[in-house]
Amino acid sequence: MHIKTDVVIIGAGPAGLFQVFELGLLDIRAHVIDSLNNVGGQCTELYPDKPIYDIPAIPVCGAQELVDRLMQQIKPFHAEFHLGQTVTGLQTGEGGRFLLETSNGQRFDTATVIIAAGLGAFQPRRLRVQGAEPWENSRIHYRVSDKEKIAGKKIIILGGGDSALDWTLELHGKASHITLVHRRDEYRAQPASVKKMKMLVEGKLLKEFQGNTRGVFETGGSFGGLNISDLEGNMHQIAADEVYVFWGLSPHLGPIADWGLDLDKRSIHVDTEKFQTSITGIYAVGDINTYPGKKKLILSGFHEAALAAFAVQQYLHPEQKARLQYTTTSPIMHRRLGLES
Repeated sequence: MHIKTDVVIIGAGPAGLFQVFELGLLDIRAHVIDSLNNVGGQCTELYPDKPIYDIPAIPVCGAQELVDRLMQQIKPFHAEFHLGQTVTGLQTGEGGRFLLETSNGQRFDTATVIIAAGLGAFQPRRLRVQGAEPWENSRIHYRVSDKEKIAGKKIIILGGGDSALDWTLELHGKASHITLVHRRDEYRAQPASVKKMKMLVEGKLLKEFQGNTRGVFETGGSFGGLNISDLEGNMHQIAADEVYVFWGLSPHLGPIADWGLDLDKRSIHVDTEKFQTSITGIYAVGDINTYPGKKKLILSGFHEAALAAFAVQQYLHPEQKARLQYTTTSPIMHRRLGLES
């Protein structure tokens, strides 16, 4: 059985969630597919507690808080979520409609598709060294799911980007000891974060180590820590209760790359009027798209979602004149938002 709908959104990150809202204001209901088991995309998967400062009218909020707010905002529009599955195929059906199939065997017959897949289907870059695999998800982690469980533990953080430095600073004072390991002295993180980290190192409140991870060592059959070679090739055993790997993502478009879209490496070309791709009826918003002047910001994705929604409305109902109505004063908008009976 196919699910017949007007719109399928691929991706449940901030851009995809706000796309639900903008479509809902235009009385268009959406189905949302995401490869992760939870909504939120990269934000909640990698750094749910990371502060975000550039959302209008919200001076600061955590990534998970932003996703929670978006989910609250889209409640009136009753979007249906299909999580833990990827879109494995897209075909053109009758009348220019699209037939989608997911890894779970779910099929959709949809008039339009909006790709809001962020970096694409992604997985954290794994720690592929001797002895690591048996300890993944028990002692070796790729995200911090509960920072309270780290209290009093010795931990190693691997990485030199924003996620590694942000978590090093966040967990300082909670863990009994932190060793930050990076393959070189230069960091890709924000200079202010690097400066704070260096101050903690100088105060002997955490340890910084330059080197490469070579393997896991065990003590009496239990997890002991990591074997790490320094820049001179000398081997060191660094004891730890838990290891957190923040080496970034390994992004790829997956099957999307085979749909015949106009691509620039891992990004999809769109116009800046409708945010339509090279295939009529397929749109792309958020980090997965590209156009002259593109900035990969959550804020940009919100703007793109608004314009894409109007384009979808015009595509679905070409005989109707698109009218811009304001949520502040429009009775129609108020009804759709559930503010009036």
